[in-house]
Amino acid sequence: MVRKIGLVSRTYRHINRYREIVTVLVKYGFDDLITRSNLEKYIDFGRKLLPGERERDVVSLSRWERIRMVLEELGPTFIKFGQIMSNRPDLVPQELIVELKKLQSAVPPFPEEEAKELVEEELGKSVDELFSDYTTGPIASASIAQVHRAVLKNGKEVAVKVQRPGIQQIIETDIEIMFHLAALMEKYVEEINLFDPVAIVAEFERSIKRELDFHIEAAAIERFGGNFQTDRTIYVPTVYWDYSTSRVLTMEFIDGVKASSVEVLLAAGLDPKLLASRGADLVLKQVFEHGFFHADPHPGNLMALPGNVVCFLDYGMMGGISMKDRGYLSGILTGIVNQDAARITKTLLQLSATPHLKDADKLEYEIQALLEQYSYRSLKSINMGLILNQLITLIISYRLKAPSHFYLLTKALITIEGVGRMLDPDFDMVTHAKPFAKKLLKERMNPLKLTKDLYLSAIDLSVLLRDLPSEVREILTQLKGGKIRIEFEHKGLEPIQETHNQIGNRIAFAIVLAALLMSSALIVLAGIPPQWNGVPMIGIVGFLGAGIMGFWLLISILRHGKM
Repeated sequence: MVRKIGLVSRTYRHINRYREIVTVLVKYGFDDLITRSNLEKYIDFGRKLLPGERERDVVSLSRWERIRMVLEELGPTFIKFGQIMSNRPDLVPQELIVELKKLQSAVPPFPEEEAKELVEEELGKSVDELFSDYTTGPIASASIAQVHRAVLKNGKEVAVKVQRPGIQQIIETDIEIMFHLAALMEKYVEEINLFDPVAIVAEFERSIKRELDFHIEAAAIERFGGNFQTDRTIYVPTVYWDYSTSRVLTMEFIDGVKASSVEVLLAAGLDPKLLASRGADLVLKQVFEHGFFHADPHPGNLMALPGNVVCFLDYGMMGGISMKDRGYLSGILTGIVNQDAARITKTLLQLSATPHLKDADKLEYEIQALLEQYSYRSLKSINMGLILNQLITLIISYRLKAPSHFYLLTKALITIEGVGRMLDPDFDMVTHAKPFAKKLLKERMNPLKLTKDLYLSAIDLSVLLRDLPSEVREILTQLKGGKIRIEFEHKGLEPIQETHNQIGNRIAFAIVLAALLMSSALIVLAGIPPQWNGVPMIGIVGFLGAGIMGFWLLISILRHGKM
């Protein structure tokens, strides 16, 4: 449900930000969108709000490129919006996703003094009291926060992540405006309405609010570390809770080699092939065994430590997957390995809660055609990421609704496969995934687990049978007393209702206009004083009023393009 936005108070409260947004939209050739969505009517009652001119150079660019440039120029909230939406092929077109993946979160750092003041405000002590050493210049800067290096009084080196001052208010304002813009576009721009813009903004709001609370990220690090307590191939940084709040996160500083260059890794005495293998196994373990995974394992977020130990950085984007959905994923991967289109089709329909798809046979045929492209290849030559991307395209084209975490999950698998192939040209993701998928399928078919599931189902059934007589009796009692009420909810009738209201208003307007004309004519014929040149003044005023009303009605009809 879209939040109700006070169009007058909030629009004028954020008028300067609206002006910036509209200026950028015009600059990149989206002035038609502003006009079609009736935006100027809500902001400035006229075109005087549309300052600036269209950039001449943007004419040769595609619409998707210009959208990306708009987001870049509008700043942190919109950049983050684009980055999050780049993981949702079910919500935005593939052509736009290609552009959104180009968005960079690195932005100029905010003043060092502001960072220092925020740390002191949040932790309640001066920087000198908290740390024996504090590097004023940030070692990394992004759209929401920047990171400073420091040393605790006990000598431990730490990374202090400091949120940008005022970023929460900026994001809150931008989200309010985004909801307003999405609602207008959903109402007036038919082709955009197909992508459900209000739902897209709602999805973004949920994601960004989680990322703004550093307590959530700190808890994710703790949970992640707990899952790998006995695994010596991975290192998880320590969180220092006494030095952390919702806007400041202090964790152990990791001094390693980023897994972004084979040459650099080799120079440091590390084994890129072993790191590729370990990184893949760790991500698959997160998905299939823990159900809690790092959703963005790109090279910049993977650090290699001595002994070829892997360390994941930046826990702001994490994903969770239930045991049931893990089973579905294992079914898909097993189907890919065994070239079993029927299994994959059935699993996709179960995953999307659409057991009786009308075109299920056609979907299976398309999946079979996809698998046949790889039927004569070795497992090593199969690009699992490419297959998963093609399956997602099929899911979207058949309008199946997969859970949102499914897209984060496929992104994580595709990303780690890309890293693996970069570090090791012979890297084989399918071979790594196969034992995990098989193990999960075996666990699902384990007699003890099946017995447990049967026992829980029996308990549910016994509760249902126990409560059924009283529930039926209550329904019959309400039926006898006339207390049963059936409510109908209509969907998709709003345009028809709006059209009917418009027709009714015009008919009423026309009746009033006709009555005014007739009464004015009768007054003129009756010669009722006062008169001007022998014509009753009241009649003249009536005719003028009727003329203005008639002209207004005509303009209104022409504006909406229908006579």
